[in-house]
Amino acid sequence: MYAIIETGGKQYKVESGDVLFIEKLDAAEDATIVFDKVVALCDKELVVGTPYVTGATVEATILKNGKGKKITVLTYKPKKGKQRKLGHRQPYTKVQINSVGPQAAKKTTRKPKAKAETVESEAETAVETKPVEAKAETKVAEPKPKAKAKVKESAES
Repeated sequence: MYAIIETGGKQYKVESGDVLFIEKLDAAEDATIVFDKVVALCDKELVVGTPYVTGATVEATILKNGKGKKITVLTYKPKKGKQRKLGHRQPYTKVQINSVGPQAAKKTTRKPKAKAETVESEAETAVETKPVEAKAETKVAEPKPKAKAKVKESAES
């Protein structure tokens, strides 16, 4: 049995007994946590959630909180005399998966026929209650007459 969980903005495929490194969680070591954002669950049949499977959880134990290896970041602007060297260590949480389940996760089913029937019945009632109005004749707007240019009268004295 496996599950696909979402944590830290990433998705992981997990099975019981797996050890994985995930984005840092705010929890102490040896604490038990429950992931409730289960995207998919597979025992004998694959159950895919919309967006998550209802009632499915994954239980895990935190083994360690730490930082990854240091990476070096170098920025350089040519012809400007600008360069910068930085280091970064990404924090992580090491987790061991205890159990995947429960097995009573129900598959959500949709009934599109029932929705279609209600839409059709609403459309029929709307047509019956509102009579069709005759279209009024549309008038074509006549072009506006151009404004006459004002002529300045010169005062001849």
